[in-house]
Amino acid sequence: MINFATTETMKKLSEETQAFIRLHAQDNIKSLALQAAKYPNVDMREAITQISGRQASASKIPSWQALDDLLYPRHLSMEQCSSEGTAQYKSSLVSGDSFTDLTGGFGVDCAFMASRFKEVHYVERQEELCEIAAHNFPLLGLSYIKIHNTESVAYLEQMTPVDWIFIDPARRDGHGGKTVAISDCEPNVEELEELLVSKGGKVMVKLSPMLDIARALTTLQHISEVHIVSAANECKELLLVLDRQAASADIPMHCINLPTMGEMQSFSFTREAEQQAICNYTSSLKHYLYEPNASILKAGGFKSVTTQYQVEKLHPNSHLYTSDYLIADFPGRAFEVVNHCTFNKKEIKELLGNIKKANLTIRNFPTTVAELRKRIKLAEGGDDYLFATTLSNDKRVLVLCKKA
Repeated sequence: MINFATTETMKKLSEETQAFIRLHAQDNIKSLALQAAKYPNVDMREAITQISGRQASASKIPSWQALDDLLYPRHLSMEQCSSEGTAQYKSSLVSGDSFTDLTGGFGVDCAFMASRFKEVHYVERQEELCEIAAHNFPLLGLSYIKIHNTESVAYLEQMTPVDWIFIDPARRDGHGGKTVAISDCEPNVEELEELLVSKGGKVMVKLSPMLDIARALTTLQHISEVHIVSAANECKELLLVLDRQAASADIPMHCINLPTMGEMQSFSFTREAEQQAICNYTSSLKHYLYEPNASILKAGGFKSVTTQYQVEKLHPNSHLYTSDYLIADFPGRAFEVVNHCTFNKKEIKELLGNIKKANLTIRNFPTTVAELRKRIKLAEGGDDYLFATTLSNDKRVLVLCKKA
């Protein structure tokens, strides 16, 4: 462990640079970069980094944005760090006495999860990020976090076992391109799995939301839980919890959606239950239409939805549901069906009436949103919602809805 507060490279920003950052906190950073010659006493590169970071944190980590003295890293680290909502969710899954974050980065996940433990270790190979963490953690009331500037694998090999380990392997190749497969990430969790579960009572692995879950379940041997986390209905994180004691092959899948406003939506099922579920299909639309949130669609809990909620599925491949009565706690979007029609031009014209714009979704239909929007001459937006889909009798329909 190194005391970064005393290193030569950990210098405070000059008064001129700090004043510049405060004065231009809301300005366009591209415009500011062109004005460097006007401010010879300002470290413009660092000022741009800090202003950009503070602007990003306003929406990504709002509770940090109010702290003027926090330091922010370069753009890539800000882009890769967790949002406050997803970090808080991860924090809700962990507890114990000791915790190690093997891939500390900007420190957002470590900071939020640290509150659940007495002893915390932050490990990061980039010295600059370690310096930023050493500066920021005390400002966040987390002075007890120990900082280690070293390679994660080297630290893992010699570390004392802890209650929880967190690892977020880098998902970029040597050319900066994004990778998805576990074996393509660095460090390679597949190769480290046995070592990880020997050093951590439990291990949380954060992976790309693009990763095929079924493939992950066959790649790693000690998975006890899977969490698919979405924010505002966009998949953000795939979290695998590893446990050496995991005995069941029927792994629970937890589908989470963190909305911009309102309460968190959650839906859980197991792969065995999904395979055995008897799904109710319908060839006719009822009064309400439902679209599961992105995490459920990613996890593949399509039949399980009909066993946990009183809904019927439109088609095995449509992934839309319907019911006569409104299900207020459905984990996704709920709509009231106004009317529907086939794709006969006359019927479409009657269905749309004076509607000039609507929100269009394609589910199990042989065209794209752009192609269909051009065909029916409909602009984007408004309070009307259209779903182009297929019913269980293979009838293709256009469904006009309002938000329920």
